[in-house]
Amino acid sequence: MSRIAIPALALTALAACTTTPPAPPAPSIDAVAAVRAIRAAGGAASTELDVQPIRDPQVDDLRQDAERLERTGQYAQAIAALDQALQLNPDDPALLQERAEAALLVKDLAGAERFATLGIARGSKVGPLCRRHWETIAQVRQARPIPLEVPGETVADARRQRDACTVAAPPRY
Repeated sequence: MSRIAIPALALTALAACTTTPPAPPAPSIDAVAAVRAIRAAGGAASTELDVQPIRDPQVDDLRQDAERLERTGQYAQAIAALDQALQLNPDDPALLQERAEAALLVKDLAGAERFATLGIARGSKVGPLCRRHWETIAQVRQARPIPLEVPGETVADARRQRDACTVAAPPRY
């Protein structure tokens, strides 16, 4: 064997020994059930304070399109409609929440958490929408392949925040 063939053979043998790291486990989540739970958490009681903003008709049309597309399982198209609506009104917490739920439907956990967190930052800290934001975060934390046990960032912490969103309406005289 030549002097060149032996090192080449050794390199080939070593290359065969390398392995690629395993892919991270896919999120284990029933996305439709998670979104159903999020929306149930946002149900308003008649005795609760619930502030509703005035809506832009163009944004409302896109939201309705997204809702229709979601009902037929066309999640990517629903996301596109919501993204278009967000270009028109990027600070609408309800729109951000709908986008978070759409992200969850395609198992984009990071996106769902990011949109819900933006909704919390830009919206009311009370009421049904606040509960939906926090329940989204709880669902994401629960579905993570490797749950984080960072103080203040557990599923239980998110659910406590969700429950704190319920505030009684002021008394009327």
